[in-house]
Amino acid sequence: MSKIKPSQGAPYARIMGVGGYRPTRVVPNEVILKTIDSSDEWIRSRSGIATRHWASEQETVAAMSVEAAGKAVADAGITPEQIGAVIVSTVSHFKQTPAIATEIAHKVGAGKPAAFDISAGCAGFGYGLTLAKGMIVEGSAEYVLVIGVERLSDLTDLTDRATAFLFGDGAGAVIVGPSQVPAIGPTVWGSEGDKAETIKQTVSWTEYRPGDAKFPAITQEGQAVFRWAVFEMAKVAQQALDAAGIAPEDLDVFIPHQANMRIIDSMVKTLKLPESVTVARDVETTGNTSAASIPLAMERLLATGQAKSGDTALVIGFGAGLVYAATVVTLP
Repeated sequence: MSKIKPSQGAPYARIMGVGGYRPTRVVPNEVILKTIDSSDEWIRSRSGIATRHWASEQETVAAMSVEAAGKAVADAGITPEQIGAVIVSTVSHFKQTPAIATEIAHKVGAGKPAAFDISAGCAGFGYGLTLAKGMIVEGSAEYVLVIGVERLSDLTDLTDRATAFLFGDGAGAVIVGPSQVPAIGPTVWGSEGDKAETIKQTVSWTEYRPGDAKFPAITQEGQAVFRWAVFEMAKVAQQALDAAGIAPEDLDVFIPHQANMRIIDSMVKTLKLPESVTVARDVETTGNTSAASIPLAMERLLATGQAKSGDTALVIGFGAGLVYAATVVTLP
């Protein structure tokens, strides 16, 4: 018989607060058109994107994260000292070590929490949320700060007609804490490594040397990604609804990864979501911010009154890897 004492965690976990930060510089399509042969009409028809935010030199991954985290902490009604773990999902922190989560934890005033980064592309927020839920139920932390943050303008090839217009910068954060009722459903997640080349960094850091190679950028096979997202991710979203015991007509809000407006609209159609469901379409003014896109969209829906506290929301992220994660949550 095991002598290990059982964990003393909460019965369930919930999102308690949300915060977001968008860089001050707004970049319209006209700026992108200076470096690619395209048109505003083409960009909007292909992606639904009209503007995106690009970070200044001062708006670092850490700085944006601290701003978003501060708002989430205040929204949750806790103090930074109560945070037991900090999870940061990003692909655009360019130091291999230490994890940017440790710097963010210190600047937020969290004391000495567990702190680490994860790399799960556009599904990173869902991965972080699932890890946070496990920590709280297991009892290793009472409150967990989960951040999705990107400076994708640093990884954008402005001469690539297929991707130059897609990416934006920003940070989104949530506080996950204990709950007496289910408020974060089972996660349906996974990966399809045979499609890893579909979205990738052009060259590895070991291949890159100043003067020897063009600085790495993100590239993708647009049509392959579109087909995969529309057909396969709609199935994953349905599986998450089924796992949570939620029918489409019981859903209040749908917050998919803000990759492309056409993908979002196609998923809504495939899932047969009723018109009563509020759908996040933050991509129009924020662009694709990868791991930050879901919490940023969530924060905007709540701030504008399009969604309200207690609403039932389906969230799904998908991207490079190819990886994905979907779950049903109660909004804070």
